[in-house]
Amino acid sequence: MIKNISNLIFMTTLMIGSLISISSNSWLGAWMGLEINLLSFIPIIINLKNSLSTESALKYFLTQALASSILLFSILIISIKNNYLHTEINSLMNFILNSTLFMKMGAAPFHFWFPEMMEGLSWMTSLILMTWQKIAPMILISYCLIPFYAMTASIISIIAGSIGGLNQLNLRKLMAYSSINHLGWMLGSLMISNFYWLVYFSLYTLISTAIISLFNQFNLFKINQLFNLSNFNPLMKFLLFCNLLSLGGLPPFTGFLPKWIVIQMMSSINPFLISMMVVPTLITLFFYIRLSYSAFLINYTQTKWNFYYESKMNKSIILHGLTLLGLPIISIIYFTL
Repeated sequence: MIKNISNLIFMTTLMIGSLISISSNSWLGAWMGLEINLLSFIPIIINLKNSLSTESALKYFLTQALASSILLFSILIISIKNNYLHTEINSLMNFILNSTLFMKMGAAPFHFWFPEMMEGLSWMTSLILMTWQKIAPMILISYCLIPFYAMTASIISIIAGSIGGLNQLNLRKLMAYSSINHLGWMLGSLMISNFYWLVYFSLYTLISTAIISLFNQFNLFKINQLFNLSNFNPLMKFLLFCNLLSLGGLPPFTGFLPKWIVIQMMSSINPFLISMMVVPTLITLFFYIRLSYSAFLINYTQTKWNFYYESKMNKSIILHGLTLLGLPIISIIYFTL
């Protein structure tokens, strides 16, 4: 009971820290919000039952502390220049600001800590790291965005996330590289407008929540465990792999909708960028299709489906069904209107 109360307190302060960063009127206030968020997330990471969680907490602290110290240094330089020289933020300080925020959210080329840290986390903590922890750095980047640097980071993130996930057997590392890949698309949507970033981030969060809730429910951590999921519930196995294909962006699933919007809006602005974003994403879709093909056709152990389920699976079935069937209707309405 005490542990649950402490986790509730830390989750509350974690969300408050992100909200302080987003709503702050100064860079110093944004830095303070990021520090509150950092110090609240570290106790959530540590789990006495998992020996790797302490190592992950240390990796996260060292990386975030390095990024925060460079961010604070650049903020002080900017404030000194504004007070005494009355000049605008120069390109070098803006470049440093962007780099520290890229490091904080795990975007390439500062992504090397992200998969290694994810390996030692629980599924629910991984979901927080993949979703909520991206909000504050993304909003802050939108205040000081360098278009060419963001375009370069977007392309490198998509390539690194695609190639890095090819030979992974660990599901947490696979989801980490998938998150890096989607970060590249989020940066691309952020270059268009904050609204399209919000649409992409919301749909990505919903699909990731559906997938990770099933991983957490069945304690799945390796790819070969997915092949035996039909022994528990064949329908859940079908919905899981459909959501994985949706996460890869295969039409007509929901995950294709935000990519479709970004492609449509970016094609008239920067055709080169959108082509460099689409081609590496096909590699991500390739290993999801390869995984789904093996699970459905090669490693399928049952000859018929059993439609009698336990009551605890009803919520997961509803969540997976919503991500697959409910939101494509919204996309049809969006593009027809």
